[in-house]
Amino acid sequence: MKKPLFLKGVFKEKIWGGKKLKTLFDYSIPSDHTGELWAISAHKNGASTVLNGPYKGKQLDELWLNHKNLFGDAKEEVFPLLTKIIDAQTDLSVQVHPDDVYGKEHENELGKTECWYIIDAEEGSEIFYGHHAQTKEELMMLIEKGQWDQLLRKKQVKAGDFFYVPSGTIHAIGGGIVILETQQSSDTTYRVYDYDRIQDNGETRELHIEDSVAVTTVPHSDPELNITVENKPDYSEATLVSNSFFTVKEWKTDGKAAFEREGLYTLVSVLNGEGTLWVENESYSLSKGNHFILPHSVENWIIDGTVHMIASHPGK
Repeated sequence: MKKPLFLKGVFKEKIWGGKKLKTLFDYSIPSDHTGELWAISAHKNGASTVLNGPYKGKQLDELWLNHKNLFGDAKEEVFPLLTKIIDAQTDLSVQVHPDDVYGKEHENELGKTECWYIIDAEEGSEIFYGHHAQTKEELMMLIEKGQWDQLLRKKQVKAGDFFYVPSGTIHAIGGGIVILETQQSSDTTYRVYDYDRIQDNGETRELHIEDSVAVTTVPHSDPELNITVENKPDYSEATLVSNSFFTVKEWKTDGKAAFEREGLYTLVSVLNGEGTLWVENESYSLSKGNHFILPHSVENWIIDGTVHMIASHPGK
């Protein structure tokens, strides 16, 4: 099938969520505390639905199970990636994710390595990224004493910044930030600290200190990013990260731009602009907030217009 798969995602309400998925993307959100859109997902906790073509109405997890040819007969047991848009009205919990070995053993799912493209950030917005502990013992001591200022590393962020967050990295998205997240298809999060926030039921959220300490990389070191930008006719392509988990690129078109498939299939999210996607002489309108997959059979396509996108594919 040489057609794109446009997708309807799943919204998630969160204690820290807000309204920017509506104000920035004009999505119809379920409440004023909408924290996430699982835009391209085959995860059991929120699978996307196909909006067009012969598979209209089917969920992405079903296509992965029953129509593997769409994905180049990929060998993975589960669809490996998940694309989210996250609106942090207030700070997310300080958290950490396991690697594949720990995730499969303890949670029966993949680990969670992820990366963030900052779509929007209020002035002075910050993230937590990494920690200062030199040993597991020091890490546990600082957590138990609640010495968060001594433990956590802060960074100011702005729109257009990019962060790679390998499993084992202590992190938190700060309030006032909207990101596009490309991650392994996992819903495992270990909370280290949640600011003693009280939920609607009057209770605090569960923490996972033992698991957090077990999976945290100590000492922390920032991964080296080798972001490359290539200016091509009518578009620029920045390779933000490329490894065994995913390759993530930023595309900015200004005119008629021709693309070729690099991975087995391609995930695309439109962050801004309008244009037309051409596949096999068929046209599809593109606008801000669209998310789609170009299956394995789509080897070439054209995007015509002024469009800002994040694209990804599994592995290198």
